Amino acid sequence: MTIVPGTPRWAVVAACAVPACVLPSAVWRVTLLPTGSGSADRYLVTLSAVSMLLALLTLGLVQPWGERLPGGRPVPRAAATGVAVAGASALLLIEFYLVLNAVFGFVERGPVLIGADQPPMPPPGPAVGLLYLPLLAWAPLVLAVAAAYHRRRTRAAASLR
Repeated sequence: MTIVPGTPRWAVVAACAVPACVLPSAVWRVTLLPTGSGSADRYLVTLSAVSMLLALLTLGLVQPWGERLPGGRPVPRAAATGVAVAGASALLLIEFYLVLNAVFGFVERGPVLIGADQPPMPPPGPAVGLLYLPLLAWAPLVLAVAAAYHRRRTRAAASLR
């Protein structure tokens, strides 16, 4: 893996940790496929694929492909940082809601993804909590890596003046 010079080692470790935090829950969701319906299967696969794709995009904040657009133009620093901060903020809101829901039980079941004629999906076991627990680190890790990216790119822009 090629790392952009000047990237702090902790930022590289944090960026690599993001996909590792998302992977356990994504794999667990895909293992549910034989028990769901067609629409539930599509939802679970899509959710797992999109979450892994977004997690892998964090690596662009420490690798050269996150610095240049196709054609060689630099990625606008504010755009990359803004997208990362917006995504992490959305994740923090979702995590906050999920933690509050787990503690206070606002919602007893998730969105209805299976029809009335389909058998219900089995309830999650206690191990599922362990698979979803690493997701709580996703947003803070992205925020930290985005801050390092912004700091590094700001210093690099200032040194060119």
